[in-house]
Amino acid sequence: MGNELILLSAFSAIVVSFLLLHHSDIARRSSSPADLLVWNGSIFTSDPSFPFPEAMAVRGGKILGLGSYSSLEEFIGSSTRKLNLYGKVVLPGLIDSHLHLIYGGLQMSRVDLSEARSVDEFVAKVKEAVKDKHEGDWILGGGWNNNLWGGDLPVASWIDAISPHNPVWLSRKDGHMGLANSLALRISGITASTEDPAGGTVVKDNQGDPTGLLIDGAMKFVLPVIPEVSLHERRVAFGKASEYALKKGITTVVDFGRFFPGASVDSIWQDFSDVYQWADSSGKMLPRVCIFFPMQTWSRLANLMLDKGKRISQKIYLGGVKAFADGSLGSNSALFHEPYIGEPHNFGLEVMDFDTLRNWTLHSDRFGLQVAIHAIGDKANDQVLDLYKMVEVENGMRDRRFRIEHAQHLTPGSPARFGQQRVIASVQPGHLLDDVDIAEMKLGISKSSTGSYLFQSLLSSGAQLAFGSDWPVSDIDPVGAISAAMFRVPSGRLAPWIPSERISLEDALKACTMSAAYASFLDGDLGSLSPGKLADFVVLSANSWEEFVETVSSTSVVATYISGVQAFP
Repeated sequence: MGNELILLSAFSAIVVSFLLLHHSDIARRSSSPADLLVWNGSIFTSDPSFPFPEAMAVRGGKILGLGSYSSLEEFIGSSTRKLNLYGKVVLPGLIDSHLHLIYGGLQMSRVDLSEARSVDEFVAKVKEAVKDKHEGDWILGGGWNNNLWGGDLPVASWIDAISPHNPVWLSRKDGHMGLANSLALRISGITASTEDPAGGTVVKDNQGDPTGLLIDGAMKFVLPVIPEVSLHERRVAFGKASEYALKKGITTVVDFGRFFPGASVDSIWQDFSDVYQWADSSGKMLPRVCIFFPMQTWSRLANLMLDKGKRISQKIYLGGVKAFADGSLGSNSALFHEPYIGEPHNFGLEVMDFDTLRNWTLHSDRFGLQVAIHAIGDKANDQVLDLYKMVEVENGMRDRRFRIEHAQHLTPGSPARFGQQRVIASVQPGHLLDDVDIAEMKLGISKSSTGSYLFQSLLSSGAQLAFGSDWPVSDIDPVGAISAAMFRVPSGRLAPWIPSERISLEDALKACTMSAAYASFLDGDLGSLSPGKLADFVVLSANSWEEFVETVSSTSVVATYISGVQAFP
């Protein structure tokens, strides 16, 4: 893979003379000097017309020109800052195509169960959280993964004795299942007679009593009774999350809000108005953000975009609308054509009524909104592809860039359909490392080893891949995502999971940059270091391109720049 990029660099030398003149002419037409000159490193632009320039000039927050140091030297003025890279690698600002920014920031201050590897550790962490709370205060948090302690799902009785006066709600790491203690169940009105809602399950024991577990749509019973997060808490969470994203090299996030099955559809609108717009007007916006809103609110977004357009400011973009087709693999609610192993009657859940989903999608698309639908199981993905095809026929051809969020498990013919229908696969390589064991356990080795995380098949079909983290479900780690997609070796294993689905470094970089920008209609401003685009870039620890190729998995972010200004550290 390293040789491919080195050859690409060599090939580009054939046309460098022409390109140097072209990019220098852009700068020459202006009398103002550059604000910043970046040089003496390995600059990867993600722009196939000029992938490896020697230097880069920035002015007014945008890329002014690319070329050799000598070709840009005449644009150096007394106020021009020079950034000597000393050989280090520069990438375009990395884009996280799917996360939950403020929700992730809130989770940073709550009970963190992501490392709990036994029932005792689970209980101990909750007990520690209860210690500092007043009677009646809610204990919130989550991130638990029952597969870390053998697969047994938690029940309310684990924590009832240590939380008799505090209602508790702890979400599973995927956000599609949560545990309530008995007090929280009582406050929510959940009893043995409570029936499963559409698209959800109230888990009950053999006697018919609620265990405390609520799956997907059933979470709507408890979420509305949890006290609303204060404005101050949300703004603090936003600041923490933003700084964390910058530390990881993320300069743009695509935020899907605090919206999970059963959650309030108003939360992301509240965050947009009194967190994001407040931060923007007060100079506190750090990464750029592109926001997707619940599909139920499509008409509200259509009116806002008609009034404001897609770009609200230098750092806020309106994305589109999102809906759910199914749940998650970890919660046994992802929708499959065949049942889960050991559960012959469980094929997963249709989280949203399909007729409603179809009507909302038709209306959203008719008003020009970009549509993104969550689909994890193979049947859910097929249903969404069918839906997108129907909408395209109904509403006519245009550049709509339909997205499927996650696209984790596919039938053999589905990758080709992504390419034929030009549907973007918004995927999270970090989930790949977490899912191999549970996929084999719940789907079977044969099925999971042929239909899971088919990155190379999707690329070969002509589909666009956009990488994200789904934070806080998985950590924000774009360099780790690149490595996961290239090598596909989960912790504790020696061999790749489905080695034929590994992708090249170049394709993985593109999925974090140009394709990620394209996936949200941001490619006019972002995604590559090209003249006229915004000067967002990342400096890595690798001391040469060759070193980066050889040590991707251990490479870290040294500095993050937004609009040519250092934002981290």
